[in-house]
Amino acid sequence: MKVNVLAFGIAKDIFGGSSVEIELPENGTTQNLKQSLEDRYPRLRHLVSYMVAVNNEYASDEGLLTERDEIAIIPPVSGG
Repeated sequence: MKVNVLAFGIAKDIFGGSSVEIELPENGTTQNLKQSLEDRYPRLRHLVSYMVAVNNEYASDEGLLTERDEIAIIPPVSGG
């Protein structure tokens, strides 16, 4: 299945745009997505941490994804 992933902050720079399309196996999980993204965009591994949001809620690594989900990569936020 193909999922569309929105990017924010530094993730947008890493992806080279505001969204990317990723191919996942049927019944793919958030962990599958993270692994696919890190394989395709190795710079993503260098972030201290990043979160995946699915349908406006933070997702666990075991969460199942569908093609209809709104998926976003939320990079670490620094304050000052």
